[in-house]
Amino acid sequence: MSETNFWLFLAAAVLIAAIPGPGIFYVAARTLSDGRRSGFASTAGTALGGLVHVVAGSLGMSAIILASAELFAAVKFVGALYLVWLGIRTFRSAGRMHAIESNTVGGRRAFRDGVLVEALNPKTAAFFLAFIPQFLDPAASRPILQFIVLGTVSVILNTLADVAVVLMASATRAQLIGQPHLMRRLTQGSGVFIAGLGLSLALARRPVNG
Repeated sequence: MSETNFWLFLAAAVLIAAIPGPGIFYVAARTLSDGRRSGFASTAGTALGGLVHVVAGSLGMSAIILASAELFAAVKFVGALYLVWLGIRTFRSAGRMHAIESNTVGGRRAFRDGVLVEALNPKTAAFFLAFIPQFLDPAASRPILQFIVLGTVSVILNTLADVAVVLMASATRAQLIGQPHLMRRLTQGSGVFIAGLGLSLALARRPVNG
């Protein structure tokens, strides 16, 4: 891979990571509803889910899914249903909470949710397949390795952006910790937002190559 290609890729990847997307909004909603621990665990989970797409894209598996309307729809709707279910669960937990601490989701569950939410999002697969090949050097050897390296760098940058969002969202949550009514509303709003991300994913269209 040429040095010029790498620096162009890095500049573009930093810009994309700084632009708020569904992943950032999901992590922010989880942090606001469940706290910093859940936010960081969700961030680690979405990072691993992103790496799943990187490996799948490098091996051609993502291209197969995107080329098949049936496979794309199946993955999309499973991911959408999972997000909607998470949103409903978050909303209902706000109604049952007797104390703020009782609404804290365990790190393992938040991590698992993050992995599944990201891995079951075919739009992430489409992004990597559209973005990374522009910076590969066809004259160089090991294109699969090039794809994995650039994909991993992109995931790391996105994860750093998510960490910054977790810190900001947890600071906002800390200011409301002594106001149970507002916290309940915040948790309910986070649940509605997460479910909304699921509905948005369900309406996503399969990218068609011209």
